[in-house]
Amino acid sequence: MSTQSGHTTAIRASRTIGTSVYNTAGDKIGKVEDVVLDKTDNTVLFAVVGFGGFMGMGEKYHPVPWSSLNFSEERDGYVVPFTEDQLKAAPANDIDELTRNDGHAIRDSAYSYYKVKPYWM
Repeated sequence: MSTQSGHTTAIRASRTIGTSVYNTAGDKIGKVEDVVLDKTDNTVLFAVVGFGGFMGMGEKYHPVPWSSLNFSEERDGYVVPFTEDQLKAAPANDIDELTRNDGHAIRDSAYSYYKVKPYWM
């Protein structure tokens, strides 16, 4: 089975970490820092996209619905359908905070904020 961009749906997490993320205007906004999994129901809760800051200082970590990242061969990175203003105002946490408890509250707030249809409903 393939994704919207024609890529296979199976991907190793190690290949996604460090991949650049762009907005629809083509601006690089950050990179995938991690992928958060829910081992009890075998799902990807969200991708952690880091952006902002300089040389690791002041960087923010944003939970982004995994389904919102669409790989672009042209950019050799993911493109998200969000404006720069949406991304700047998006929920952000310390990277450790994103995985506290079961991660569902963070996941729910990200899907709600970005108005992405929840996969669990």
